[in-house]
Amino acid sequence: MPDITLTFTNEINTSVQVGDVAYYSKVSSVGGFKTSSSITYIGPISLIDTSNKQIVCSPTTWQSSNQPPAGSFILFSKDNRANMASPLGYYAQVKFKNDSTVKGEMFSTACEVFESSK
Repeated sequence: MPDITLTFTNEINTSVQVGDVAYYSKVSSVGGFKTSSSITYIGPISLIDTSNKQIVCSPTTWQSSNQPPAGSFILFSKDNRANMASPLGYYAQVKFKNDSTVKGEMFSTACEVFESSK
């Protein structure tokens, strides 16, 4: 299958990486709002050229691919096998200290962890 080159007018999202899969959605206006109905597969991203604001997708022969029409919304997804939520090699250490002379009791503590693609 021939490569599909997507050229953008705005900067390319910094989270996109080679190996991510690109999709598009046709955008239409309904009642003054921009809407889209379905997502269509383009192919895996094989090259990112930030200086020319281009992404090249190289669909494999067993997958059907589509050239997105002008004005489409382009999105991408990451391979969850390579971008798992558990941070490998990173850790945090916390120490709670009561500087008061009065006894204190901690009822709960929480930590928020999120997936980062960079």
